Amino acid sequence: MMRTLPLFDGFIETPFERRFQALLRQAWLHRSWHVIVAEPGSGKTMGIGDLRDEAARQAGMVGGQRYPVLAVTAPKNDPREAALGNLLLGALGVGARGRWSERKYLLYDLLGQYGVECLICDDAHDLSMPHLIFLKELTDHLFLAFPAHHLGLCLVTAGRGASIPLKDVFDQPETMWMQFRRRLDCLQPYCRVVSHTEGEIRDILLALEQIYRPSFPALNLQQWTGSLYKWLTHPLLDPQKSGRVLMDPLMKLVTTALKWSYAQREAEVTSKHLRAAAELLTLRRDTIQIIDAENNRFKEGEPEKQEPGEAQEKPKGKKGKEPKKQPSPDEPENPSPK
Repeated sequence: MMRTLPLFDGFIETPFERRFQALLRQAWLHRSWHVIVAEPGSGKTMGIGDLRDEAARQAGMVGGQRYPVLAVTAPKNDPREAALGNLLLGALGVGARGRWSERKYLLYDLLGQYGVECLICDDAHDLSMPHLIFLKELTDHLFLAFPAHHLGLCLVTAGRGASIPLKDVFDQPETMWMQFRRRLDCLQPYCRVVSHTEGEIRDILLALEQIYRPSFPALNLQQWTGSLYKWLTHPLLDPQKSGRVLMDPLMKLVTTALKWSYAQREAEVTSKHLRAAAELLTLRRDTIQIIDAENNRFKEGEPEKQEPGEAQEKPKGKKGKEPKKQPSPDEPENPSPK
């Protein structure tokens, strides 16, 4: 029976996460507004969830449940402000019942009661115009309430290259977007968080060694830092040629090789498995796997069974042919029939 490696699915404080969470903490502590962009697969959602949980633990349960950092994902394919409002209510543990016109003002009260100090919206590139207008209205209402309740705001987006999502929206000349842009932090309004260098990959591999040491007593992943960096900066994984490595393909490559090595009861991950996992992410990533029943597959070299009743004829090859009789010189080529 093949052994299955118990995989680690927790949070790893990578160099990217330290940079990313530092921006989120700044927005939380100073109530500042930022638009943050990082590449897909860099670990944004994991970092947001970890900071949210840490903030809730620090707040404790004295005086009731508190959510200093409230995080939601932008609604998909629903541009109404009610879609974003329902997600905020759900994050506070309130069901979406009743009319939105009534629950909207309930949301304003609950944000103050639960001590929300910072709003984080993941996948903010999916926000519609009504969503952004609602966020401004929400923060305006809380700021003018008594006592004043000032909120920090982080719009976390995914993007590659030099483009900054939402910047073209806030650069519009309308008064609404001028007010929105004015509220962005004056020093760091738009921030791009970069991924890992080759040296930072070594630190991540050291952490993975400690995590998987119980399953691999002789595990030494750091020796493969150079090879992993070369494979993970392949043009298919790094089309912008940034020379940075994302956390998602790094974890996929390492864990895939570890699973294969663990199944073969090896004490250390082998270069063969690492190279095969790298090819799976690059050269063979578009390969279509055919999934079929085992009894419908013919083994290579196995002849196909013939239907019953079918004549078993021997194949006629060149050797089975009778040699053609050579006519004698006395016989005509086309004898007339008798």
